Amino acid sequence: MSSPLRHTNQIELLCHRQRLCPFVRSIAVALGHDAAGLHLAYCLTGDLAQLRLPAASAPAAAGRLWAQTCFEAFIAASSDDGYREWNFSPSGQWDHYTFSGYRERALPNESAGAPATPAIHVDRTTDSIQLDAHIALPPWRCATLAIGLSTVVEDIDGGLSYWALAHPSARPDFHSRAGFALSLDLATNAFFI
Repeated sequence: MSSPLRHTNQIELLCHRQRLCPFVRSIAVALGHDAAGLHLAYCLTGDLAQLRLPAASAPAAAGRLWAQTCFEAFIAASSDDGYREWNFSPSGQWDHYTFSGYRERALPNESAGAPATPAIHVDRTTDSIQLDAHIALPPWRCATLAIGLSTVVEDIDGGLSYWALAHPSARPDFHSRAGFALSLDLATNAFFI
């Protein structure tokens, strides 16, 4: 079994080889989990002047955030085909999707209900952007969660690069369960790779 990660450790995301982005030096995510939910702290460093970053706006739910620079989290019960996807924009906007299987959106009556609005805080400097998100998790009927962490980065020319813990396919695919490379033990709040 893998060794547990401390809550404050950062995990580096890898750029998919299909489209590299020379303007990003690194993307790291720090995680924590407690009774209140999952804490995610994404940090992108690089030449931000060469990236398209959405302007700050009032926190609100918004669609299609994944089509531009966006931080993402995919979470599933380790023993279930269904999963949830959260998107967090540097603008402060967010979105949530529930899936019953691979890329199969759950119908509203299949869903476990709408999630609580995540708490999002964004800090920008000349060469970094940090997005902290706290999401309340629904009750899970399992001992372990499978987690995929990812980021889409849009450069000033409109090109997209795809960053994740793992890239199991020749094409970027954040929905692939093989990319949910992080595990969370709900009994101990420990993360494992």
